[in-house]
Amino acid sequence: MRRIWAAATAVALCTAGAAVTGAQAAPARGVPVPIAWSACDEGSLKSHGAECGYLSVPLDYAKPEGAKIQLALSRIKATGPADKRQGPILVNPGGPGGSGRGLATLGQHVPKQSGAAYDWIGFDPRGVGASKPKLSCDSGYTGYNRPPYVPSTPEIEKAWHARTTAYAAACAKAGGTLLDHMRTEDTVRDIDRIREALGAEKISFYGFSYGSYLGQVYATRNPERVHRMVLDGVVDPGRVWYQSNLDQDIAFDKAIKIYFAWIAKYDAVYHLGRTAADVEKLYYRQLEALTKKPAGSIGPAELTDVFLQPGYYVFGWEETARAFSAWVNRKDPAPLKRLFDDNHEQTGDADNSYAVYLAVQCTDAPWPTAWKKWSRDNWRVHRKAPFETWGNAWYNAPCRHWAGDARNPVEVDGGKAPPILLINETLDAATPYSGALETRRRFPRSVLLEGIGGTTHAGSLFGNACVDNTIADYLATGALPGRVKADRSDKQCEPTAKPTPLSVTAKNERSSRLLLQRDIVR
Repeated sequence: MRRIWAAATAVALCTAGAAVTGAQAAPARGVPVPIAWSACDEGSLKSHGAECGYLSVPLDYAKPEGAKIQLALSRIKATGPADKRQGPILVNPGGPGGSGRGLATLGQHVPKQSGAAYDWIGFDPRGVGASKPKLSCDSGYTGYNRPPYVPSTPEIEKAWHARTTAYAAACAKAGGTLLDHMRTEDTVRDIDRIREALGAEKISFYGFSYGSYLGQVYATRNPERVHRMVLDGVVDPGRVWYQSNLDQDIAFDKAIKIYFAWIAKYDAVYHLGRTAADVEKLYYRQLEALTKKPAGSIGPAELTDVFLQPGYYVFGWEETARAFSAWVNRKDPAPLKRLFDDNHEQTGDADNSYAVYLAVQCTDAPWPTAWKKWSRDNWRVHRKAPFETWGNAWYNAPCRHWAGDARNPVEVDGGKAPPILLINETLDAATPYSGALETRRRFPRSVLLEGIGGTTHAGSLFGNACVDNTIADYLATGALPGRVKADRSDKQCEPTAKPTPLSVTAKNERSSRLLLQRDIVR
């Protein structure tokens, strides 16, 4: 499941051996030491008065007295009335590989002051961000000068095999024994250690994207420990992970066609084509042209990655269209490069999120080792959905050579879980809607909220009142919409709103002012 991540902060420790430590050892019977909180000294956490700390947990839960690793945490304490406080709520941004410490600030975005009843706990999962060790294998791997994604020649396919094999080898060297302990189950055990260290009988959990899978597994293993749970952008628990990526490829192709249609609607602004088909043809012509002659550092792989962002979210639609227009109409690649750089850090441990993504997904479940199967499956899907199929395939291809031991995935069963809230837009490409329905079936007390017809991935608490107020009511009292008997969503909302280009907005505002002036004259 490809994901775009902003750069993680904090000092990196590049090898597991350098940072696996016996410091802050747990006392007898494996009960964790309480977290020593102190004021955070960085970014928005500092400005919001958050506290930061570390928690030591076993590297290997089968050897609880053995080597320890450290999880980086943050906390913004409840500010609501004492008699209405609900305890801690942990937040995970997804990925896997996303840094979650900054999400301790999420509570302020919950309407009706419902977030004020909780202690909001952000954390960097094992291997991520400020946690120690921080996994990094090759910081330049996700940067420029990559082959085209579509292996249209034997030379391109050979180049990608060499790259992905080398990256897996670099991670084996950098990660060491850590790679055998990066499964979702390990992070679920970490979450329960955090609960214990907070002194809480129960915790609440807010998971975006892959975080929804973390929540599902936690509720399967610890249903009696769940207070409230919001899962936004819901992973299909029955298709981890090889099959889910093929599902994504089909879904991203649908989503990008919707984006092409939006660009065509505003042809007067972007001059990229008057129909969705025209814009789509133009996009693929540019991919072909950049394959033959890259525009500086922007080749076909980079252009695909820039367009992947609007496949995930409506939030970047205008910026991507402007950048593509600048290239097509003025032959200026600089805006495309800026967008690529925004989502692909080129310095330090830039591959941290990607390395952890692989460390989790490559070991959560077995992957096919025979390239014939990968080639057959991806060419079959590519013929129907060419936009993202091969980019996604090469993104995951290091799993064929991964050093960590893969096991069978957890059998998710929410039969004993309390009522939880599931959220998904109908045409979410990263977590297709079918996965939300499957999770609803497995959690018989869950309720599914659907953003009808939307393509935005995991976009809750972003201003959609229908969605956000449902979350606020649930977090405040546990109240959920009624669950219907049919195999469908239980509540429907308008999706995250598509943007209107600034120039169109300005023109409309000018027309409104002129009409108002005429009314005054009359």
